[in-house]
Amino acid sequence: MSRRIEYYKVAPDAAKIMMDLGEYLNNTGLESSLLELVKMRASQINGCGYCLDMHSKDARAAGETEQRLYCLPAWRETAFYNERERAALELTEHLTLVAERGVPDELYERVKAQFSERELADLVFAIVGINSWNRLNIAFEPEVGGYQPGMFSAAKTAA
Repeated sequence: MSRRIEYYKVAPDAAKIMMDLGEYLNNTGLESSLLELVKMRASQINGCGYCLDMHSKDARAAGETEQRLYCLPAWRETAFYNERERAALELTEHLTLVAERGVPDELYERVKAQFSERELADLVFAIVGINSWNRLNIAFEPEVGGYQPGMFSAAKTAA
C-alpha cells in the first residue's frame, strides 16, 4: 500500500524501464554483495526507508553479514570491506552527493584500478539506478516493512 500514489500503476512504462535497468544490473557480473552494499549506502545517505528495508533484506537473504550492514555508514573505519568494495562505496557517496563533491580525478583513478571499463560503467549505472529509486520512493512514500526478498522478481515472472 502506498501513502501517496502507486507510481508503478500510474506510469507503468516508466516503472518498467527502471525495473529493466535493475534486471540488467543483476546480470552484469558485478558481485551481488557489492551491488547490495552500494544500494544500502546510497539509501542511507538519501534517507530512503523503503530502499533500506528492501536492500537489507535482500543482502541478508544473499548471505551478507549483519556486522557489515551495521557498520556500513562507517565503512572507512573498519576492515570488513575489501578494496574493490571501498572504491565502490566511495564512488557511491560522491555520486549520491554529486552537487557537493563531484568525482575527483584521484577517486576516479582508484575506482578504475579496481574495475574494468565495462564494470565501471555498470557500477555507475547501479549508483544512478538506486539514487533514482530512492527519489521515487521518497516522493511517493510506499509503506515500509512489507518487502520480502525476491518479491518483485516473482511479480515480474507472473506478469
